[in-house]
Amino acid sequence: MGLLDQCRELFGTNNLYEVMGVGKTASDADVRRGYYKSSLKVHPDRAPDDPQATAKFQTLGKAYTVLNDKDQRAVYDEQGVVCEDSDALDQDCNWDEYWRLLFPKITVQAIRDFEKTYKGSAEEKEDLLRTYTESDGDMTRIMESALCGSQEDEPRIREILQGAIDAGDLPALKAFTHESAKKKAMRKRKADKECQESDQMKKEMGFGEEDSLATMIQRRNSSRESRFNSLLGSLEEKYCQKKPAASSSLKKGSKGKK
Repeated sequence: MGLLDQCRELFGTNNLYEVMGVGKTASDADVRRGYYKSSLKVHPDRAPDDPQATAKFQTLGKAYTVLNDKDQRAVYDEQGVVCEDSDALDQDCNWDEYWRLLFPKITVQAIRDFEKTYKGSAEEKEDLLRTYTESDGDMTRIMESALCGSQEDEPRIREILQGAIDAGDLPALKAFTHESAKKKAMRKRKADKECQESDQMKKEMGFGEEDSLATMIQRRNSSRESRFNSLLGSLEEKYCQKKPAASSSLKKGSKGKK
């Protein structure tokens, strides 16, 4: 059975982008995050005795290798077909090891280390200036998108943006310069509530310092999904290999699950 037929049987669609949960115009990073999120649900570690989950996991790996390859993706986009003879779709590939090459465990400590170097950096300022423009100066949207940003960071972030306005690097948008006290108070109440819910969730789940980012994401509050996705993307860029090949080292017979 070909890849597209497998997708239709297991996911109800033969559209590789729909299988990944992304659109056709998705960037390489978006496709990669889509693969990560989709495969977490059916990873062998979570469903070791479910043959269908294993089949889905393997099929997701194959679909990702097609979309991750520039030439194969171009052929698929233009003709709606995939090259079944490609080495990347080799049935003997160890898809679990391939997945772990892409997404090694990212710990809470790794996130904290990232925060230390990111906060106050030129990279953070660049991200904030871009978010300010994209959000039309709406501070609520800016804080929702701010990487590693919490309620305690708002005065610091506002100062960075105001400094850029004063320097002429940003326009003085009314939504930012004339934000009402009511809106600020609503944002703080929401942040405080989310913080309490997060603390309670961690207590109930028994999270420790070595819990993986993947586990945290699976149990995160849905209202913070966009912020976690942004954090995930940035951490992947800094801590994970970008495009490991489904090489001979991952063929049948290597250690790990098939």
